[in-house]
Amino acid sequence: MDELIDIVDALGKPTGQSALKSAIHKQGYYHNTAHVWFYTKHGGILLAQRAATKAICPLLWDVSVAGHVDAGETIEEAAIRETKEEIGLTINESDLKRIGVFPCFQTYDNGIIDNEFHYTFIALLNDPIASLTPQPGEVEALKLVSITTFKSLFEDSENTNHFVASNRSYYLSVLDSIQKQLL
Repeated sequence: MDELIDIVDALGKPTGQSALKSAIHKQGYYHNTAHVWFYTKHGGILLAQRAATKAICPLLWDVSVAGHVDAGETIEEAAIRETKEEIGLTINESDLKRIGVFPCFQTYDNGIIDNEFHYTFIALLNDPIASLTPQPGEVEALKLVSITTFKSLFEDSENTNHFVASNRSYYLSVLDSIQKQLL
């Protein structure tokens, strides 16, 4: 879907302008995304496999839920909406714990210029994974992995093509935040 997205400047400040997602990625306009990493009280981390039809990094494992912040939408509203759309889970703003904003500026061989600010949250997953519904075209599959398995998969991700390799420091920050939450 080609949704309307607010444009921000190189520092992440609103410009008051909006554009279609296709133009955002073609022109390389800076914009915001909402990311939600779900974890269980027993140290499981929910990973989502990107759909095979995705233009960027198809079939790689990544954040539990992620999506663009639509024009006029708050970051939290986007996180809640994307969670419902991508995995069929209803959450509230109080479920979200913001852990940071991560700039991610990349250009891909297919012409996509992705200048995003990832507003990133962690949230406790209280529902069984079997009750979640992956959104066709966005999420191929879901899985829960232990922190130990996450670290193991992550350490060799450049060779195994398991995770999006360019996001190493981001993944380590998320993992650190989840581990601190579990203490």
